[in-house]
Amino acid sequence: MRPSPARLLNILVPVKRAVDYAVKIRVNPQKTGIDTNVKHSMNPFDEIAVEEAVRLRERLKTHVKSIKAITIGPPKSLDTLRTALAMGADAAVHVQHGEEGSAGPEPLSVAKTFKAWMEKQKEGNKIDMVILGKQAIDDDLGVTGQMLAGLLGWSQATFASKVEVDVEKKQALVTREIDGGSEELRCSLPVVITTDLRLNEPRYASLPNIMKAKKKPVETISPADLGLDYTPQLELLKVEEPPKRVGGGKVGSVDELVEKLKEAGITAV
Repeated sequence: MRPSPARLLNILVPVKRAVDYAVKIRVNPQKTGIDTNVKHSMNPFDEIAVEEAVRLRERLKTHVKSIKAITIGPPKSLDTLRTALAMGADAAVHVQHGEEGSAGPEPLSVAKTFKAWMEKQKEGNKIDMVILGKQAIDDDLGVTGQMLAGLLGWSQATFASKVEVDVEKKQALVTREIDGGSEELRCSLPVVITTDLRLNEPRYASLPNIMKAKKKPVETISPADLGLDYTPQLELLKVEEPPKRVGGGKVGSVDELVEKLKEAGITAV
């Protein structure tokens, strides 16, 4: 009897449209959030995730069947998906929600959305690996990947700085960054991986690939199609900028320094 061939890998890459990293963040006049009437682009950590998925296909060749990008957001989020397609993704899914400037869903709702979409995929198109940024630069929460792995009951490796996949053994060897240096995790597939800055340097999409991306398929659905409700569980009360720093001063001696500390109400423990 011939051994059954290893199933080809299907990779899902969630991406997010966020305020561009070069834009100076400002609180809106209503103090309900940040000013979103500025330039947006793909979250930089998600760019790294797309690049890593494409590099895995370049290394594993025919073992990778498909790379799909998925996003949640208003109609303009389609531009973010087109960027992912131009970088090398094969197809995309747009969960259309909200209008420009409206608050996006909370991380748990995001994770539930990805899980619900993945469960609707037919045999042969089931997702084997999810690669996403460790955090988004607009809210810096950094919990979506962990929540998704928990909901799915999958292996997870966060803050990845190196990813290797053994298709035959159905394992991923992930080097992740920790406070004391790095550690290696051997994870069984399926797996959720979140990317750190040092994993790779994303490529620039070439003009021919940008043109090809316009013809790649994009599926548009709504949260209701997945049976989801994005009613927030958290209430945002107020957003304020941190107080501006005041200028420091110089002291002529240790005694003068101690005296000024006392005046400021700072005492030794």
